[in-house]
Amino acid sequence: MNLKPLNDRVVVEPLEGESRTSGGIVLPDSAKEKPKQGRVVAAGPGKMLDSGKRQPLEVEPGQTVIYGSYAGTEVKIDGQEYLIVREEDILGIVEGAKKAKGARA
Repeated sequence: MNLKPLNDRVVVEPLEGESRTSGGIVLPDSAKEKPKQGRVVAAGPGKMLDSGKRQPLEVEPGQTVIYGSYAGTEVKIDGQEYLIVREEDILGIVEGAKKAKGARA
């Protein structure tokens, strides 16, 4: 993927939602909830402050994050769907989730 986010934006690969309920009922795609968790694929250099300095991002490629339901912009690159969100739209980092090997910005 050749997409480099700018400033405080982060590219997230959404993780698949559940396709079955806890009772074993298979859900059609139209009934699935929009995923709110994903893996950071790339992160920008950080937000530019009024002082002219950059505030580095707290997230980095390979981390699993939770983001707001209607956050970001969906894009499709090489057949793969991604979400571009501002760092402020990321609600948290899932601790203990393994980083992907070779993850880069």
